[in-house]
Amino acid sequence: MDKVFVIGRDAVPERVHLQAGEKLRWTLLYDDSLCDSSAVAVRTEIELCGPGADADIAGLYLCRGDSVIDFDITVRHSSGGCTSRQLFKGMAGGNSKAGFDGLIYVAPDAQKTKAFQENHTILLSDTAHIRTQPQLEIYADDVECSHGATTGYLNPDEQFYMRSRGIPEDEARRLQILSFISPILQRLPEETAREIEDSL
Repeated sequence: MDKVFVIGRDAVPERVHLQAGEKLRWTLLYDDSLCDSSAVAVRTEIELCGPGADADIAGLYLCRGDSVIDFDITVRHSSGGCTSRQLFKGMAGGNSKAGFDGLIYVAPDAQKTKAFQENHTILLSDTAHIRTQPQLEIYADDVECSHGATTGYLNPDEQFYMRSRGIPEDEARRLQILSFISPILQRLPEETAREIEDSL
C-alpha cells in the first residue's frame, strides 16, 4: 500500500492493521500554501499484526503565517519479526505552530522487532513554535528500536559559504531548505514535489 496523502485534501485512515507479510508505505504532506484549512490534526494508528509486516511512514510539514498542524502517530508492534520506520521533517515560520507526537509500542511477545522514529524540524522565525515528543514503549527484550528529534535554525555558516560564492541570500536560504526536505520530496510525485519547490 503505497500512498501519498496531502493533508487538507486527503483523509488519512485513523486505524490500519497489517497482517503477515503486508507492507505499507505512506507519505504525509502538509503545506499550508496548498491547504484551505489553517488548523489541522492528523491522528493515525498502525498495528503490525503478523510476522514480516512492514510500515514505512514519512511526513513533511511546511507551516507559515498562523497555521497549526498536529501529528499523532502510533505504531503498534503486536507481532514479532516486523519492521517500522518513521521519518518526519518540518519547518515553521511566521506565527505558526507544529506538533509531533509519535509512539512506538512493542508488545511483550513481539521479539525481533525493528522500529525507528525520527522527527527533525527547523524554525524559520522567532515567533514560530515547534513541539516534538517521540516515544518508545517496549515490553520485549530482543529488539532494535530508536527514536530521536532535533529542532534548530538554518545554519548561518552554510548561508555565508553560498553567499561568498555569489549566491543571493534568498536563493541560499531556499537551497538550504530544499536540502533539508529532499528525503521526503523524493517520495512525492514529480508534480507535487514541484508545487512544494515553487512555494518555497
